[in-house]
Amino acid sequence: MLTVRVTAPHELATQLCERLRDEPTVSDVVHLPAAGAGGGQGDVILFELARENANNVMRMLRHAGVPAQGSIVVSEPIAVVSDAAAAAERAAPGHPADGVLWAQLADRSREDARPSWSFFAFLLLATLIAGIGRLLDQPILIIGAMVVGPEFAPLAAICYAVVRRKRGIAGMASVTLFGGFALCAAIAWGVWTIVYAFGLFTFEQATTGPLTEFIIAPDAWSFVIALLAGIAGVLSLTTSKSSALVGVFISITTVPAVGTIGLTLAVGAWDEAFSALLQLLVNLAGLFVAGIATLWVQLHVGRRIGSQLEARRARRSAENA
Repeated sequence: MLTVRVTAPHELATQLCERLRDEPTVSDVVHLPAAGAGGGQGDVILFELARENANNVMRMLRHAGVPAQGSIVVSEPIAVVSDAAAAAERAAPGHPADGVLWAQLADRSREDARPSWSFFAFLLLATLIAGIGRLLDQPILIIGAMVVGPEFAPLAAICYAVVRRKRGIAGMASVTLFGGFALCAAIAWGVWTIVYAFGLFTFEQATTGPLTEFIIAPDAWSFVIALLAGIAGVLSLTTSKSSALVGVFISITTVPAVGTIGLTLAVGAWDEAFSALLQLLVNLAGLFVAGIATLWVQLHVGRRIGSQLEARRARRSAENA
């Protein structure tokens, strides 16, 4: 269940309360007149909402003009002990874990699309760790770089923007993702060039390493793994199963490829730099295809569930009439 707080003018709030009380997937509707901000002129509505039907109720609130005249705040309580809430949950088709809250995903995508210093800092650290892992041929360092890398957030934002046709989010997230990769690869290139000039490692060390050679050996399996990781990553975001993201991070060879590009460019190993770039592109292609396809399926499944609920509501109204 989700807890929703709506702030709206009194007349609109009164109308919304009537509609919410008629909604079987909503429970415990509380109307607090003149309890909102702005000189006490706004009413507050509190209610519990089944996650599976959240998108339809949120759509109704938006169409009623709530965002323009007030606000909608959604939170997820630790526990809800209520027979009415349990009945509302049963009235919603599907499983709560499968419900996608698109408003939440939209807010997250807008936030993840914007470039930030923290994003570039983590990406640069991950890139340098990956370069050291390739230099020392240490897979554990490669895994560490995968976990530190924050690149999946803007990547998921691009997938969302494509499915929902949000050009602004897509453009900004693309700049964040690809600009971040390019900037971190360039900085790593400069750092490794200085270190190489001081003779702290050799050409052979930078280009030899059987344990991490997979970074410069893209193949069909690279694309397949990226597809599976992309599906898992999007599902973990949309179903609030964030623990699965760690497995996604250590399945894709994006940051290791960027780190290897910087290292190999510094020593003039152009063939390996090109192979690492190809590995990066293959992984990104698999992630984008999987992410967009997964969100598209979830969007249309959600619409089908909404149609089922509307049909149920129409039948119930006809029976009561």
